[in-house]
Amino acid sequence: MEPSDVLTQLTQRQRKLAGATLPNDNMRDRGERSASEPDIEDEAEGLIGGSDSEDRRHRVRPGIRGELGNVLLLLFLYVLQGIPLGLAGSIPLILQSKSVSYKDQAFFSLVFWPFSLKLLWAPLVDALYFSRFGRRKSWLVPTQYLLGLFMLYLSVTVNSLLQSEGGPNVVILTAVFFMLAFLAATQDIAVDGWALTMLSRENVGYASTCNSVGQTAGYFLGNVLFLALESADFCNKYLRIEPKDTGIVTLSDFLFFWGVVFLVSTTLVAIFKRENEHGKGKRRVQEETQGVMETYRLLLSIIKMPTVFTFCILLLTAKMGFSAADAVTGLKLVEAGVPKEQLALLAVPMVPLQILLPVVISKYTAGPRPLDIFYKAFPFRLLIGLEYALLVWWTSSVKQEGGFPVYYYAVVLLSYAVHQVALYSMYVACMAFHAKVSDPLIGGTYMTLLNTVTNLGGNWPSTVALWMVDPLTSKECQGAVGQSCGSPEEAGLCVKEGGVCVTTLDGYYVESVVCVVIGLAWWIWLGKKMRQLQEQSPAAWKCRIN
Repeated sequence: MEPSDVLTQLTQRQRKLAGATLPNDNMRDRGERSASEPDIEDEAEGLIGGSDSEDRRHRVRPGIRGELGNVLLLLFLYVLQGIPLGLAGSIPLILQSKSVSYKDQAFFSLVFWPFSLKLLWAPLVDALYFSRFGRRKSWLVPTQYLLGLFMLYLSVTVNSLLQSEGGPNVVILTAVFFMLAFLAATQDIAVDGWALTMLSRENVGYASTCNSVGQTAGYFLGNVLFLALESADFCNKYLRIEPKDTGIVTLSDFLFFWGVVFLVSTTLVAIFKRENEHGKGKRRVQEETQGVMETYRLLLSIIKMPTVFTFCILLLTAKMGFSAADAVTGLKLVEAGVPKEQLALLAVPMVPLQILLPVVISKYTAGPRPLDIFYKAFPFRLLIGLEYALLVWWTSSVKQEGGFPVYYYAVVLLSYAVHQVALYSMYVACMAFHAKVSDPLIGGTYMTLLNTVTNLGGNWPSTVALWMVDPLTSKECQGAVGQSCGSPEEAGLCVKEGGVCVTTLDGYYVESVVCVVIGLAWWIWLGKKMRQLQEQSPAAWKCRIN
């Protein structure tokens, strides 16, 4: 039920979580780099150029106006990056309205994994390129062309994939959207690297702002705005005088439009934007050029460190207790009849809260023990998971003929707001600790590793939680003697014999209780271990490189 989770996983490179659709947490913990990474790389840049004191004295500070074009280009590239992510985040809601199984939802959730695994191929993007064309453009241009072509392909085929005879073709949908997410993650690696050389050292801090604002805006366009404009009910109620059976846009139209935008804009960037230009007030930036194998060896050496290995295990298991609430709640609300576009729009009033929360919480995580905040917020987030289960149970009893009353949406909004406070408290605390222990000697590799493990620790429990809903659900056939509903085939026979399958125990409620028990056990035994890591000396976190 966390709208921006594709983005937190996706974009934990800043202290931000994008506001997106209410439902999936795994949609949020969507490529990560911490806010401190540009600072680390800036510091390294300063050291590289440290002997160039005379050049520094005479260098003209360009100011943001002199680089406004570059800032706008970065912002636009990050907006493009958010579009396929937002679309991928909207598909589970569309699938749920077509009554697919939760195993199918679990399978589709693999789409959100590439941003949690991009560290596996990031060294290739950094090391392999055509120097004449440009180090970052060598990957950016073909990646964005492929994104545009995949969107055009989807615009023609998506209706048949969603409306095939046996139900939505989840396997093909997952494969195509997985490729979109993979390409978006690759584009993210290239744009992150280009941002550090496209802007002067004085303005490189704007790169993280462009990332935060751009990716959030793109996700909003591809998710919240699309779901609203695609909904016939929403358009008839708020945007039309004469009602129609369809929304203003269809998924095919939306995909076609953005596919064309990707192709046209990429062509313009390829032709008119030179990567290696060094104007007034700018100097050639020396980038890290470690070989591919050296980078992988470095990652392995970091993971082998006892403190890092322990911390990674804790990060991979910390979110098990939240998986049912984060991954399943939104889908259960849609199943109960809550319009998916209304859930998406509930994220809009959360945007100011999501902007302010990291600022407020960072004041308490700036000290030597940031994980204390993580530990304190943990049980509150577990309790909110139980409250979500109660909310789903309550939903069916307040449904009316015309939909749901205003007070119901007010309760949902309040529940979501409280959840965001707990989530951001843990998120900001974790990012602050990453920045505190990461060894600046090796640039952003250390930080990216920890952020990647953090995101993976949110993705795998969400996939498992979705997968287990159906096996934990009990149904019986009423109205047909001797029939059962243990499988789709048996359910079909039940209906054929004039019966109906009735749920006697919803696996979501079982999961909610089990997850809270697992979470409490983790908090009691492993949570203290995580806090103790703060007592390790700085030397325990430093990478020993030969």
